[in-house]
Amino acid sequence: MTPKLVDSHCHLDFEDFADDRAELLQRAREAGVGSILIAAVRQPDWGRVRALAEAEAEIWGAAGVHPNEPVAETPSYRDLLAALDHEKIVAVGETGLDYFRSEGDLAWQQERLALHVAAGRETGKPIIIHTREAAADTLALLRSENARDCGAVIHCFTESLDFARQAMDLGFYISFSGIVTFKNARDLQEVAKFIPLDRLLIETDAPYLAPVPMRGKRNEPGFVAYVARFLADLRGEDLDTLATVTSQNFRRLFHLPEPECAYAS
Repeated sequence: MTPKLVDSHCHLDFEDFADDRAELLQRAREAGVGSILIAAVRQPDWGRVRALAEAEAEIWGAAGVHPNEPVAETPSYRDLLAALDHEKIVAVGETGLDYFRSEGDLAWQQERLALHVAAGRETGKPIIIHTREAAADTLALLRSENARDCGAVIHCFTESLDFARQAMDLGFYISFSGIVTFKNARDLQEVAKFIPLDRLLIETDAPYLAPVPMRGKRNEPGFVAYVARFLADLRGEDLDTLATVTSQNFRRLFHLPEPECAYAS
């Protein structure tokens, strides 16, 4: 039987997929992908994410605002809670801190992240964390705001082994994207060997970061199979085991039931 994989983070709502979304979902099924989570990056996209999640039994959504969206795009707490009040919206995000793309006084990013953590704690839904060149501040804020209470995943992980250890000490999961397959990602590959299987997630971050051998192409959920196979080989694990456990981790983190079938027809 084909292993049932999970793409724990993608942006299937983007216009990049408007013309062939149905076809790529079929390709995902054929690649063994049984669940997909779409992470919103802007408040105007929340409705589209929700509609896509409602349309397919094994598509789930997250509501949040990306750290690189302008300060004026920070949602109200009331609006965020309202968006999270839906059975198919299972996480808060993506959110976080990104000091690489944004400049100046970035206290507003920290305030936005704190708002998302508060929403996660109130709803009991975990947080999807984006962090770039903000490692120390990200960990400090997640500690101070008690993100442990709702749980989190560090998505598209590119940080150090020490960061991974500290995140896992808070009970968080670590998710690897196609970046881990890149030839110049040797340090990241060493980190990937260390992560306990019961804390590991896999993702595409589609349409970005297509894994080898699809690097340079538009990424899509079915390509998570390449990430899974690479990690299984890297870690010396059976692919079926890695697929099974990462899928279990996905359901555990996002409080999801065991799937009855891959997708609604």
